[in-house]
Amino acid sequence: MATPRRLLARLRETMAHDAAPLHELAELVAAELVSEVCSIYAGRPGEILELVATQGLNQGAIGRTRLRVGEGIVGLCAATGKVMNLPDAQNHPAFAYRPETGEEPFASMLAVPVRRGGHTLGVVAVQNRNPRGYSAEEVDELETVAMLLAEVLASVGAADGAEEGVAATVPRVFSGSSLVPGIAIGPVVLHGALSRPARLLADDPDAELARLQDASRRMQQGLDELFSGVPEGADGTASREVLEAYRLIAADAGWLQRVSEVIRGGLSAEAAVQRVAGELRDRMRRISDPYLRERLADLEDLAGRLLAALAGNVPRPPVPPGAILLARRLGPAELLDWHAAGIAGVAVEEASAGGHAAILARALGLPSVGGTRGMLDSAEPGDEAVVDADDGQLVLRPEAEVRSAYLREMEARRALAAGWAPLRGRPAMTCDGVHVSLMLNVGLTMELAQLDTTGAEGIGLYRTEIGMLARGEIADVAEQAATYSRVLDAAAGRPVLFRTLDLGADKLLPGDAPEEENPAMGWRSLRIGLDRPALLRRQMRALLLAAGGRRLSVMFPMVATVAEFRAAKSLLLAEARRVRPAPEQLEIGTMLEVPALMWQLNELLREVDFVSVGSNDLLQFLFAADRSAPALFNRYDLLSQPVLGLLEQLLVAAKEAKGGAGVPISLCGEAASRPLEALTLVGLGFTSLSMSASGILPVKASLADLDLAAFRPVLASIRRNASGAASLREPISVWAREHGLAV
Repeated sequence: MATPRRLLARLRETMAHDAAPLHELAELVAAELVSEVCSIYAGRPGEILELVATQGLNQGAIGRTRLRVGEGIVGLCAATGKVMNLPDAQNHPAFAYRPETGEEPFASMLAVPVRRGGHTLGVVAVQNRNPRGYSAEEVDELETVAMLLAEVLASVGAADGAEEGVAATVPRVFSGSSLVPGIAIGPVVLHGALSRPARLLADDPDAELARLQDASRRMQQGLDELFSGVPEGADGTASREVLEAYRLIAADAGWLQRVSEVIRGGLSAEAAVQRVAGELRDRMRRISDPYLRERLADLEDLAGRLLAALAGNVPRPPVPPGAILLARRLGPAELLDWHAAGIAGVAVEEASAGGHAAILARALGLPSVGGTRGMLDSAEPGDEAVVDADDGQLVLRPEAEVRSAYLREMEARRALAAGWAPLRGRPAMTCDGVHVSLMLNVGLTMELAQLDTTGAEGIGLYRTEIGMLARGEIADVAEQAATYSRVLDAAAGRPVLFRTLDLGADKLLPGDAPEEENPAMGWRSLRIGLDRPALLRRQMRALLLAAGGRRLSVMFPMVATVAEFRAAKSLLLAEARRVRPAPEQLEIGTMLEVPALMWQLNELLREVDFVSVGSNDLLQFLFAADRSAPALFNRYDLLSQPVLGLLEQLLVAAKEAKGGAGVPISLCGEAASRPLEALTLVGLGFTSLSMSASGILPVKASLADLDLAAFRPVLASIRRNASGAASLREPISVWAREHGLAV
């Protein structure tokens, strides 16, 4: 078995000349890895892999043997980007026999993808007669060979199979999901591709290790300077929780230790960083947990910053004003850099609403979409693009008419926003004098400034888990109490409804939950809290300490039975008996997200102090429709007979509860932030709505033009005459437009 240093030394000698023949590389790898066969396949247009060099197979097969990407073991390796380590390759289901190769005698195979800049350029494979699994060290060595081969294959014209031509110039629309609502238009800038190292092999590993240590130190200093320049509060704020979590990842010795090991194996510092970044990317790409996959963006971000430090922090070229940033993944520090450079919008192929980049984009007010897969393969720097984050899509190279329509919409929005400014300091009222309480949904202390900038009357939903997700762990009681105290301080007497930890489903901390077939309806939210009462009680204690004698409102998520609510309430009351000073007033309520509670209303309303309808989860459970599934977007509507009927039943029961004293009802969720839905909910009888900051002023403006007394009989008539329609949206919209309401 060759050591990595010896193999790399031989490769350096072979590649010392400008163009090392591929057959020499195949011979060298076969000899050094003690393999009877080494074959190199290069990508060709049309998703084809062609045998371009071999040691051990028939030389006549070179140029003749071709496989489609996904065909055979080599094709499967290219398609999945995964290493194939097979003791008995010929009995693998994917094996594709090619008689011209003469590979019948060889049982075992190790195939490694040759990747460069996120694209697969080919495959390198070794084979042996004896059935055996290749060791981790052998896999590691062949992966290093693949990294070096990428440069050689690129120089001889290997392609990743993507078709080029007129498709690169025509308009394209990429659908995804909205991360931060809004519209932005501008030239494209691309992020995420790590530049190719000038040197792949190390002449002096000790010197490379010293360079790595120095670059790591300078990278840390740069992060400290970047984060110290982020103001607390105001519109340019950024999340302390997110940035501190990122700082912890940057300081983690684990990934830097792996880089050091690769340098000792013979690669340059730059090549080692790229090699380890690639390993992490391939490993984490297979993780289904969306939160853990978000950490991939942080690690890629750090790899880019470390490479920049190794290169001497070469400054980024100037960013065109109002540019649209396209990225495969995006970390928080990079987003801050790009924001400072003047970008106007963001589209990320792999992003979730709970990821670090999305959290910061919301704080920075950047229109952002996620899940727009394929856009990077179609975009070129300087192409014009539209981020339509209201509809969750990216429009690349828009037609002139489409561009003009978006520009008109942006101008109309600017005019509307200017007209809304005077509403900021006024209560939300219908034109016939009915007051509606508009509250904020927030999850980080950085968002508290929105209370004053929007004129919201309080916080109708404080998501306590978001800060935990940002930092990657559950904070202790003192840290939680300090955070919750800051929230109450910022509210300055305005109501705050704290929701206990809503973990699970798409919001996971490392090691939180087992894999589940349907995590949205699995072990999550209050179910975790009741199964781990110590975790729940620590949070309750922190909330009570934070109140410090002030009013405290706590609600539990994902309650499915009255018994669950009682169990959680008893834990809170037990903690309340221990904490001094006691809250001035302790209100205990529930989210209503699980339809089963509708058949327990009378009993539930006797127990609770308030109810908050979680419209997002309620709709997905009511219609058995995963709200994260693109195929089900807009299929089920809040403005439909089943939902409005359920909500009306709840409002009536709440009004009559407790001997006519009633139980306060509010509704929170994305639906509340849309003017048409908000008008309908108020017409139904809701007087308290909680929403994201971007919805407060538009909803307040629409309510100011609403004659509620005139609308209520119209809404009742529309519902009576619906005749089984899937949605009532159209007739309600027609009435609103006829009466000059901005919906």
